[in-house]
Amino acid sequence: MHKGRLEAFSDGVIAILITIMVLEFSPPRGAALADLLPLLPTFLAYALSFVFLGIYWNNHHHMLQAARRVNGAVLWANLHLLFWLSLVPFVTAWMGRHCHDSAPVAAYGVVLLASGSAYFILSRVLIACHGSESDFARVLGRDLKGLISLGLYVAAIPSAFLLPVASQALYVCVAILWLVPDRRFERHLEHERS
Repeated sequence: MHKGRLEAFSDGVIAILITIMVLEFSPPRGAALADLLPLLPTFLAYALSFVFLGIYWNNHHHMLQAARRVNGAVLWANLHLLFWLSLVPFVTAWMGRHCHDSAPVAAYGVVLLASGSAYFILSRVLIACHGSESDFARVLGRDLKGLISLGLYVAAIPSAFLLPVASQALYVCVAILWLVPDRRFERHLEHERS
């Protein structure tokens, strides 16, 4: 199967999710700059989620650029990822409104963990589609950064019930970890072109 429709659909879904998140903002009733202060937690949650969705979009794009083909299993694994990403606006709004409360902060972590797990599953299904000895499989490797991220999410979820700010700090650490672009696919594509 050709991968173009999968890429276009995924790009569209992620763009819609970002749009939904920004629509959660309601302007303050007052016109003073101080009236913006109560919106700070909502804005910070939005900014963090925007970064996460950007990271997923970027890495999804690179991974599919390196992929040669997709099959039905890849389509379903991709939908599984998009399902969990579609919950990001909900947990972002909840955590933004209740940033000091355990349940919303933990729920945010559950969605991030599920999204990260779904991305990992998608990568493994793509490896199976290409073969374990393929160039694609060698480029993807063990995905140490992905496994570290999942571990940090696993630690952050129960931490939310002890100290929500510690969980939020772990979420920021994962985002920082991924802000450094993953060059595996870019190197592979550049090598193929030369």
